Amino acid sequence: MSKTADNSLKKGTTLDGYTIDSILGGGGFSIVYLAHDKDDQKVVIKEYMPSRLASRGENNEVKPTTDTNIERFAHGRRLFFQEAGTLINLKHPNIVNVINFFRANGTVYMVMDYEDGVNLQSYIRKHSGGLSETLIGAVFIPLLEGLELIHSSGLLHLDIKPGNIHLCSGANPLLLDFGAVHEMMHSRQFQPNQVITPGFSPIEQLDPGGYVGPWTDIYAIGATIRACIEGTPPPPSTKRRERDTMRPAINAFKKKYSTELLEAIDWAMEVDPMLRPQKVESLLNKLKSIKSLAQNGVSKEVE
Repeated sequence: MSKTADNSLKKGTTLDGYTIDSILGGGGFSIVYLAHDKDDQKVVIKEYMPSRLASRGENNEVKPTTDTNIERFAHGRRLFFQEAGTLINLKHPNIVNVINFFRANGTVYMVMDYEDGVNLQSYIRKHSGGLSETLIGAVFIPLLEGLELIHSSGLLHLDIKPGNIHLCSGANPLLLDFGAVHEMMHSRQFQPNQVITPGFSPIEQLDPGGYVGPWTDIYAIGATIRACIEGTPPPPSTKRRERDTMRPAINAFKKKYSTELLEAIDWAMEVDPMLRPQKVESLLNKLKSIKSLAQNGVSKEVE
């Protein structure tokens, strides 16, 4: 049995007026559930459950596994609660809508609207990449507009990847999973709950004390667009820094995609953070200027 399943709340468990229906997924720091409220409306609930620091005991109580984990667990729980409080005020059609957050079972919970659709990672896997420029434009232009709001609020997402993008009907995207969201102007040494996804996390996220900023999320966006085309994650940024064998998109995919789109991907994925767009606005303007992306705001490919 996996740690997520072993530590998860059972079907039928009630929390603050919500009833757990099933597990949707989980990671190193959280478990995500499908649930319903008192009016039988579906919701998504995210529980702070760092599997390396804590486990579930009697009465569903989440407790640190060792004395040395107590402070780390409490600090992460505090951050999770603060972030939920910030996100509940962050309203944008392309950012998952947080509707409630609360403390229970020795931990904290975030409640979000449930939306029908398909995960971008699943969609890429099903189609083995090769997604059209029309679809890329329909997904990433609005997604970047949502990310621009996040950054203007003084926050960084720090875990953008296909698995954290949900495609609603018409390919309307939702940016999910803000478990790694972090205030700007902090070096990595001040972020205890580090989330790293090989292929999508740039080098400054892996370096102790690396200076993260909007350019960090921009790298992840570029890597995610490349994955939509290639069908697989790019090489880890650590390997790229040592010896970059990844073919530039402008060379690898020039037969099927516009030069402008491929240039934008390569720009966003520069290994050196200083060579990337420093603000979302710069990459967004580049993508909006590409006729093949901007001419069709809605894709019929995802229904």
